Amino acid sequence: MDLNQYQIKARSTATYPKAGDNPIYPTLGLAGEAGEVADKVKKVIRDNHGEFDLRSREALKLELGDVLWYVAQLSSELGYDLEDVAQENLAKLKSRAQRGKISGDGDLR
Repeated sequence: MDLNQYQIKARSTATYPKAGDNPIYPTLGLAGEAGEVADKVKKVIRDNHGEFDLRSREALKLELGDVLWYVAQLSSELGYDLEDVAQENLAKLKSRAQRGKISGDGDLR
């Protein structure tokens, strides 16, 4: 499945308030899910000495799916195809690499 197919299928499960005119809800959901990813990684460090065993990896996979769902919803709310977002990101990173600007701060480096 490509990213746009995922976005369309994920959109069919969007039942939050004012879906289609509400970028705030998926933004907050994305922040929450990213926090859950970070929390699971923190617990791997604390409880499993930093070793990502099958159980922790599978738990992270589920959370990453939730992050992807919210990225897809926010992209839809803003009128972007997920494929275009991904392509533009790769082009930005390629340009930075070619110019020796991968490291550093700021979106426009």
